[in-house]
Amino acid sequence: MGGNVTTDAASDAPTQRAGLAHGTRVLLTVAAAVVAFAGVWLARDVLAPAAVAAVVVIIAHPVRHPLERRGWPRWVATTAVIVVAYLILAVLAALLLFASAQFVALLPDYADELQATAASVADTLASMGLSDAASDATSSLLDPGTLVGFAASVADTVLGLATAFFFVLAYVIFMAADAARFARAGTVFGNARADGIGRGYFGGVRRYYVVNATFGAIVAVLDGLLLWALGIPIPIVWAILAFVTNFVPNIGFVLGLIPPAVLALVVGGWPLALVVVLAYSVINVTLQVLVQPKFVSDAVDLSLTLSFFSVVFWAFVIGPIGAILSIPLTLLVRALLVEPDDRAETLRRLSGNPVRDGSR
Repeated sequence: MGGNVTTDAASDAPTQRAGLAHGTRVLLTVAAAVVAFAGVWLARDVLAPAAVAAVVVIIAHPVRHPLERRGWPRWVATTAVIVVAYLILAVLAALLLFASAQFVALLPDYADELQATAASVADTLASMGLSDAASDATSSLLDPGTLVGFAASVADTVLGLATAFFFVLAYVIFMAADAARFARAGTVFGNARADGIGRGYFGGVRRYYVVNATFGAIVAVLDGLLLWALGIPIPIVWAILAFVTNFVPNIGFVLGLIPPAVLALVVGGWPLALVVVLAYSVINVTLQVLVQPKFVSDAVDLSLTLSFFSVVFWAFVIGPIGAILSIPLTLLVRALLVEPDDRAETLRRLSGNPVRDGSR
């Protein structure tokens, strides 16, 4: 009897010591994540267009369902998805190109006003006791040369996006065709639970962009009418900027406010700039801070902290487009790594999603 106890104790010991300690597993997971995201960063010029194409195809994919229900051939439904995806890309590209061209053309007309405003800002900061370095650094933001350089960088960015646009167009064709092929399979991702997670992800991405596009259009119209009424130059450009930056969670409002506020300062002084800031705050805070987050939360179940961190993280990993794609990319990571794992209940809840599977 005593020998059996010893044997059992001996056999239990290796079981207790088997496997890595929890801390070691965490460190290995973090190290693997760093290596993986470093690889994404190195391949960002290829992966960023692919991510854009994937999101556009996800948004356009439901177009095929009513066509197939009416008995249309699958290749016609796939072509319809591609056409809708191309229309989305064409509208966005036209808006960005128009806004960039208008902004670049505006700067020479206000060179003198920019210089006068820069000098006034420098004098004001100096009178407030700020150091010359701080005064010069702040006023240099309004220097025509700085803004022309910024405009040139915007133009270069647009040119780079146009170059990547070709790859996006090609990716859309291939992804739309593959989506049609996968739709005919009984189980796309291996089992019913994985398919549920996939459907939840695709549906969440579509709902997220529908909500953002809707609120972005409302904010753009209101901001554009406001700036037009105040006499701010090229209000349509700032309305387009408000629409685009609405897709950047949390900080999009600030990004869309700075250019028209600076221009208001140049053409009308501090009173007009304060009016623009206050009016923007009333419109955008009411819609984007008080109303929109409720709809976004219902669409994607992401915590505000994770949403904000996602913008910074994905912008660093794949560039500026990462700020717009931050929510879909974060949802993808959660769908791949967190939702299938029953042991990741804590991570799932911290991310803002208490649901245990992909079905919603």
